[in-house]
Amino acid sequence: MEVELSSRFKKSFRKLQPRLQKKAVLRMKIFKESRGRDNRLNVHKLHGERKDEWAYSIDYSYRIAFIFLNSNTVLYLDVGTHDEVY
Repeated sequence: MEVELSSRFKKSFRKLQPRLQKKAVLRMKIFKESRGRDNRLNVHKLHGERKDEWAYSIDYSYRIAFIFLNSNTVLYLDVGTHDEVY
């Protein structure tokens, strides 16, 4: 699976604490290798105004939001806490 990064995602990622950045990188690797099908990620579709978006967990508090560009490519939109990303 190919992953593209939005400028907002890059900016939010840089603001994360180094510990969370490391966790995020590990989760991103799992996502890419499993094509988003690993249960540890808790991949889920969002609702309401963000109904075209999906998200998965980095840990209990932090998420990565993304959209599918096509069947083989996703665009990471943002990373942050539940309140920041949703």
